[in-house]
Amino acid sequence: MASGPAHVLVLGGQRSGKSRYAEGIVLASGRVAVYLATATSGDGEMSGRIAAHRARRGAGWQTVEEPMDLPGSIAALAGPDRAVLVECLTLWLSNLMGAGRSPDEEVDRLVGALDRARGPVVLVSNEVGSGIIPDNPLARTYADALGTLNQRIAAAVRRVVLVAAGIPILIKPAPAPEVIL
Repeated sequence: MASGPAHVLVLGGQRSGKSRYAEGIVLASGRVAVYLATATSGDGEMSGRIAAHRARRGAGWQTVEEPMDLPGSIAALAGPDRAVLVECLTLWLSNLMGAGRSPDEEVDRLVGALDRARGPVVLVSNEVGSGIIPDNPLARTYADALGTLNQRIAAAVRRVVLVAAGIPILIKPAPAPEVIL
């Protein structure tokens, strides 16, 4: 786990409320809010999603678009006076795989960048492994890689929150056993 700033991983399904929750964490920090976007608008529907996210955030955010080099962008942007929101690891992984880059090597770089970051980073990712097993090799490979990515990032951050139906559930640090019963 990183000994520096308190990084957070926010997980959830599609339309779970994870992005809105992650944005709230960054805004509540009182720091300059930096939105590190990994999405590319390859079609009209995705362009609409990107526009909706921008409209919801408003003008108070500095937006940096970086579909591939998250480690470099985190090194450049995270600072004591800035909180960085990475939206999202799910699309970042897709971009890497589409470019033929090794997810394992890139995740190693990302974990290293988080460990060296001078300011807090909130990372958003989808939790895709709870449904049916995909029916084709590419989708299975992607789901496996995302599950591994999420585990690696969860191990590298201080807090992990799962958002389901708009409700945040703290899963790291785990509650003490006496709290559960």
